[in-house]
Amino acid sequence: MNVLRNKEVLDSLKVFAFISIISLIVAWIYDKRIIIPVFCVCLAFCIIHFITVWYRYKKISELSKKINSILHGDEGISIENCYEGELALLSSEIYKMTVMLREQKSKLMDDKMYLADLLADISHQIRTPLTSINILISMLSEPDITYEKREQTVHKLYGLLSRIDWLITALLKLSKLDAGTVKFKKEPIAMQELLDKACMPVRVPIDIRGQQLNIESDGELCCDIAWSCEAIGNIVKNCMEHTPDGGKITIVGTHNPLYSEIRICDSGSGISKDDLPHIFERFYKGKDSEDKGGFGIGLALARMIITEQNGTLKAENSSEGGAVFTVRFYESTV
Repeated sequence: MNVLRNKEVLDSLKVFAFISIISLIVAWIYDKRIIIPVFCVCLAFCIIHFITVWYRYKKISELSKKINSILHGDEGISIENCYEGELALLSSEIYKMTVMLREQKSKLMDDKMYLADLLADISHQIRTPLTSINILISMLSEPDITYEKREQTVHKLYGLLSRIDWLITALLKLSKLDAGTVKFKKEPIAMQELLDKACMPVRVPIDIRGQQLNIESDGELCCDIAWSCEAIGNIVKNCMEHTPDGGKITIVGTHNPLYSEIRICDSGSGISKDDLPHIFERFYKGKDSEDKGGFGIGLALARMIITEQNGTLKAENSSEGGAVFTVRFYESTV
């Protein structure tokens, strides 16, 4: 490393040379006998100064080499030290930045793996109904198909297309929540009115299955009405799908000074112990859900919506054997 190539070092050399010359001239005028001591003192100061500068530049060079190694992927280098001073402070700050960059790199890798898995899950979920659609279309192209068979096939096609449309809509909602672009509004609403709105889309299929839906509630709560209806509706839909024909779904809403609670219970077979820890994971479908035709995304969406509104969602099994989902909207952060 050539220290003299640095302009600041050359400037300091000029200053020291000027001061030394002035000092020698003053010593010559005042007393010629002190010229040599003054010269030695000036020379000593110059040597000490340039040794200090050389040492600092050596440390900076070592620091630059370590940073260069880190930029080229060497993960085993630590530039942390315990000395005081400006270089130590700079080294400490760079070390902190390096740790942050490593954490960001690790997070980006995790996000990349998560995105790859997510795309694989999405493609699998869409490919399944598309395969069925292709089969049904090939059946429709048969010349000897009867009118009744054609009508049944078209009805199945509408059902599959509706499933794909629901999946795409749910994925768009999930992406908005992940990106943090959803602005939840706090609006007061009666509990009974909220539950009636949330259950409206599933009342027809519940009636078709001969199931009984009971809603009991009192009080009111503050929440985003549209998104909360989406979340509660997905939970009720899940309960409907896992409740046998002729079963019962009960929704009870209560309010206290701390939180508003909504308990949704069904008379199905409940949730298995293996599925319970994973029930709110995206695209997770339990052993009993393979034949239900779901995508495993409704409960994940419901949980995201509720937690974003300072709420909680818990799933458990009741003593009677059915599943119980407990939704709580807290009045403040607890």
